[in-house]
Amino acid sequence: MRPGRNTAARTEILGLINKSEAALSHTEIQAALDGLCDRVTIYRVLDRLTAEGLIHKIINMDGVVKYAYCHECSQMHRHNHIHFSCEKCKKVTCLEGVEPVFKLPEKYKVNEVNFTVSGLCPKCS
Repeated sequence: MRPGRNTAARTEILGLINKSEAALSHTEIQAALDGLCDRVTIYRVLDRLTAEGLIHKIINMDGVVKYAYCHECSQMHRHNHIHFSCEKCKKVTCLEGVEPVFKLPEKYKVNEVNFTVSGLCPKCS
């Protein structure tokens, strides 16, 4: 991302993700931006924000990549919480207070964890 060129797009995308109660897909972000920038710029900004640790990726049960703001990340920057994917409304939310527990065989090293649980959210139950 070149300095200055994508500043408005970066600011808008980060603000949009930060304000959203649910994780957003590229398509949802593009629709909300209403022509502010093209789809390639959105992908570049999302990749940059992910690399900077400001947002994180979630893959829902349908294989769609969604993005959420890092609200409770510490200096260790972990996203080892569970994501909930509603089967009815398709919203994906981070369940910040719930960490999955698992045990791997010896000599396996975990770099990233992505747990997605599906069902009905409180609004759809």
